[in-house]
Amino acid sequence: MLGPPFCEELPPTQEFLADSLPLAMSTEPAPSILHVDMDAFYASVEVRDNPSLAGLPVCVGGPASGRGVISAASYEARKFGVHSALPSAEARRRCPELVLLPPDFDKYTSVSRQVMAIFRRYTPLVEPLSLDEAFLDITGTERLFGDGEEVGHMIRADILRETGLVASVGVAPTKFLAKIASDLNKPDGFCVIRPAEIRDVLDPLPVSKIFGVGPRMTQKLNALGVQTVGDLASLEREDVSSRFGATGIWIHDLAHGIDNRRVNPKREEKSHGMERTFAEDLTDQAELRQFLLSFCEEVAFTLRDKGLRGRTVTLKARFGDFRTVTRSKTLDYPTNLGPRIFAIARELLQRVDKQPLRLLGVSVSRLEDVRRPQQQSLFNGNPSGRDQWMESNSRLIRATESLDRLRKRHGRGIVIPGSLVGRDQPSRGAGQVLQQDPEAQPDLTDSLLKRLEQESEGENKTSAPEGEYGA
Repeated sequence: MLGPPFCEELPPTQEFLADSLPLAMSTEPAPSILHVDMDAFYASVEVRDNPSLAGLPVCVGGPASGRGVISAASYEARKFGVHSALPSAEARRRCPELVLLPPDFDKYTSVSRQVMAIFRRYTPLVEPLSLDEAFLDITGTERLFGDGEEVGHMIRADILRETGLVASVGVAPTKFLAKIASDLNKPDGFCVIRPAEIRDVLDPLPVSKIFGVGPRMTQKLNALGVQTVGDLASLEREDVSSRFGATGIWIHDLAHGIDNRRVNPKREEKSHGMERTFAEDLTDQAELRQFLLSFCEEVAFTLRDKGLRGRTVTLKARFGDFRTVTRSKTLDYPTNLGPRIFAIARELLQRVDKQPLRLLGVSVSRLEDVRRPQQQSLFNGNPSGRDQWMESNSRLIRATESLDRLRKRHGRGIVIPGSLVGRDQPSRGAGQVLQQDPEAQPDLTDSLLKRLEQESEGENKTSAPEGEYGA
């Protein structure tokens, strides 16, 4: 019987160098895939910024008085059965001493960028999965930094030193195994799975640990007597395929540690969106449009920040009886401008039954890189419809670029639609007036544009422009 994989738990306060740690001896090639996962990320950032919360059950999420849900729970809160996606009211019931904080996604995004920059010091092959986790492939960089095990130790030390946060790291020959490894010893865990150790690690795990095996699939497998990954691996591949098709082949391969997926640093984001579950069902169309406007502005800014634009706008609406509908429209050319997205989303909202809504959301899909050239008209050299629209809306585009520079300098909440001032909206910060009417597009004067450009360039760092934009 082989010994356990090389796993260890180090105190988060311990500073260390990778070459000071004993390495597990092996004649096999060192695993080169890492999965790094920040532990209880949102909650950990809040505790870092407010040390008085250390040791307390801390959660980030919506208010317990309404339909809020938990986004992240500290490990102290998890001892009470509190976890992400749990209704905040239920979390409060399970843990009356719960410290429930509203999310600050601007802050989490900023910290995430710090962490991702640390990853890219060691390899260009970084595949972010979310704000708080990523796959890394260090193949080809071993001569510079050492093997996967050494790099994993150095990354954890860098994250702790530069952000004050802890991360769990899994190192393995494949992405699936690296993810399994990072989960084995949380929080602040470290685990290496080598080829000879795969069966010892996988066999005892519940079959639900396999990526793609959800609750329904787990029930079906359990009914067949398959409780563990080892049980699944013992079945004939053809038998699993005949019952579950291509999904069966996929999960059977994973049960054997087979995963041919490569770390893809250019992994295309399929869509980006934002939705909100309301504290009370909403019927007022003006209020719904105001929420929709805030969503569209936030989605548009994120698309621009990531260098993306999209063609398809989708509206999602969930009624009070939990019935959910979607409405979509595909544009002739891609966009990442808030007014354009809002115009389409508003049109889609009008096609939804005027019944109380529990949830509203908007997303943009069919994304592409802004650097991708646009197809031009072949007829007489005339500009395309996109070019005509851009020409007619050049002032809006210029204003948007200037406002983005303001947002990046002072925070997303520095400029918001005027109709949202004083309302509960996604962005944090004081906010300035963009436009008073969510039905209207901003009419920005040349003088205002000049002021915005000056502000964004740092010539007036303390005051916001006057006139259409006020405090």
